[in-house]
Amino acid sequence: MSKFGPSRSEIKFRMYASLIGLSLLVAALAFRGLPTGPAMFEVVGIAGAFFGGTLVWSIVKLRKLPKDPDRSE
Repeated sequence: MSKFGPSRSEIKFRMYASLIGLSLLVAALAFRGLPTGPAMFEVVGIAGAFFGGTLVWSIVKLRKLPKDPDRSE
C-alpha cells in the first residue's frame, strides 16, 4: 500500500458513512416526498452524487488494497 494513501480502516469508515448518508437521503425523500424545482437538483443530484460517488470509490479502493497481514479482519 502507498504510504501516502488512506488506510484500509479509513476507507471502510468512508464506505459506512456513505451508506448511512444514502440511507438518510432515501428516508428523507420517502418521508417528505420528492422536492420540486432547483431543490430536486440540490438534494438528489448533489447529495446523491457525493454519497454515491464516495461509496463507489471506497468499494473500488477496498478491492484493490491487499488485506493487512498483521490484522485479522
